[in-house]
Amino acid sequence: MSIHHLFVAMDRHQEWYADLIENHYDEARKYAEELLEDTEKDENGCLVTPTKGPRKIRFRGQQDRAYRFVYCVLNRLATTREQVIRHRCHNRRCINPQHLQTGTRADNLRDERDRRANGVDWKWL
Repeated sequence: MSIHHLFVAMDRHQEWYADLIENHYDEARKYAEELLEDTEKDENGCLVTPTKGPRKIRFRGQQDRAYRFVYCVLNRLATTREQVIRHRCHNRRCINPQHLQTGTRADNLRDERDRRANGVDWKWL
């Protein structure tokens, strides 16, 4: 069987990011940069959105969290819904790409347990 006959299934979320990166990257990057500009930098280097909780955005007919959008667009990454974007700073209003990384839900739970037990070591961000 040749590689041209393989079928790769993507969830709708992954398809949306793949389309943004492939066909609308300049527009998406500009919007991500505008989101970053609409933040305040705190003492820990977090770029905090002016919202009470994680900021949500709407772009090209889809809605997502601002931190996920910024991370995926700037890293040209089409994540699945099963992949989470983890906050190393544990600040869900932060959209600083340097404070974010991909992982699993299990990774996210371990992060939260570790934070509750040991706090955040800001020098590692």
